[in-house]
Amino acid sequence: MKSRTTAALLSVLTLVALAACDGGSGQQDPSPATSVGAVRTPPPDLSEHESGPESPIAYGLFVPQGATQLGPLFRYRSHRLIEAYRPELEAAEAQSEAVKADKLAQDEANGTPAPSPTPTPTPTSRPSDDSFKILDETPRPDTTISLMRIDGAPSDVVRRMLAQIDAALPEAGVELDDLSAYCTSKERRITACEFSARGETEGSRDIRVTMRVDPGRLSDRTSAPATLGKPVMQVTVQFVGEPRAGQLARETGSLDNIAEIDPLTETSGLIWPKMDEDAPPTTKLVDGWVAPTSTTLILSGFKPQFATVSTRGAALADQVALAYVKSHSRTGRTSKDVAEDLNSVSTTYTARTADGGIARAVNILSARGNYTALFYTPAAK
Repeated sequence: MKSRTTAALLSVLTLVALAACDGGSGQQDPSPATSVGAVRTPPPDLSEHESGPESPIAYGLFVPQGATQLGPLFRYRSHRLIEAYRPELEAAEAQSEAVKADKLAQDEANGTPAPSPTPTPTPTSRPSDDSFKILDETPRPDTTISLMRIDGAPSDVVRRMLAQIDAALPEAGVELDDLSAYCTSKERRITACEFSARGETEGSRDIRVTMRVDPGRLSDRTSAPATLGKPVMQVTVQFVGEPRAGQLARETGSLDNIAEIDPLTETSGLIWPKMDEDAPPTTKLVDGWVAPTSTTLILSGFKPQFATVSTRGAALADQVALAYVKSHSRTGRTSKDVAEDLNSVSTTYTARTADGGIARAVNILSARGNYTALFYTPAAK
C-alpha cells in the first residue's frame, strides 16, 4: 500500500512539472512580468476605502450614481468659524485658569502641599482633545469635502451632481445640458471642469457648493496616481452665512425635485479624453509633495491639487498631515484645530505658503481607518 501511494504521488508531481514547463498548451504566452517594457505595479485593492452612490455629503447632497467616494468625508472648521468662537474660548480658558489659581492659593493658605509637577506625557497615538472641549457646546465643522472617482459615464455623472446642486440651490441657475458652461476643452477634449454656486437652501442655510473635476493630463494622456485612469471629482460644501447661525441646524435632510439626466440632451459635444495610464505613486502632488512609501495612496488629483492616503497607524496619519503643512509654511508655523465627532476625530493643520496660497491637511481617525487628505489652494490672482 505504501509503495502504491508513493508511486501515485510521484506521478502527480511529474504531471504538475510537465504542465508548468509547457504552460498547459503548446505555446507559452508572455506574462506582463516577462513582456518587453516596464513592469507595472498592480494597483492596491481600494474596495475597503470606497463608499458607493447615495452616500450623504451635506445639506441633502450625496454621491451621484456612477461615482465612488474614496475615504471618508473630510470635515473641518473654517477660519471664520474658529474666529467667531475664539473670544468665548479664551474667556472660558481664562476662567478655568482663575479657578485653578484660587484653589492653589487656598491650598497654600491651608498648608496643603503644592501638587507635584506634571510629568512629561508619554507619547501616544491617541488624538488631542477637541480644541473647543472646554465650552459647553463645541462648534461643529462647517466645511465638508467629498473626494470621488468617476466610474460611470463622466458627462452623466457630472450632470447628476449639477442637478443636485440645482435642487439644493434653485436660485443659482445651474445649466444642466451644456458642459461647456463649466468645462474647458482643447480640440473638444475636456481638460477640466469647475462650478461654484452660493445660495440659500430650503431650510434657509446660506451655503456655497463647489464642484471641480480633473480628467487627467491631456498632454500625455496620464491620469493622477491611484485614479485607475478615470476622472476625479472634488465637491466642497461650506456654510458661508453668519458662523454661529450655521450651528443651529445642520441636518443632512433630503433634496426634492432633482432633475433626471438624459444623456441625449447634452448639447456641448465635448469628449472626455481616455487616459493611457495612471502616473506612478512617486509623482509630485499637492505643490510638490510625494506620498511616503509607508502610506497607501487611495486617490489624488492634478487640478484641483489633492491627495488622500490611508495609514496603518493613527500616529503616522498625523505625522503625514503635519509634515506636509510644515514643509509648505511660509513661517514654519502651523495652526491646528481638533474636532471630535460621534465616531471620529479630525485634526486640521493649516499654513500660509510662501506664494500666498494655503496648505491644508485633514487627518481623520475613525473606526473605519486612518486617513489624511492634503489640499493646496493657490493664491487668488
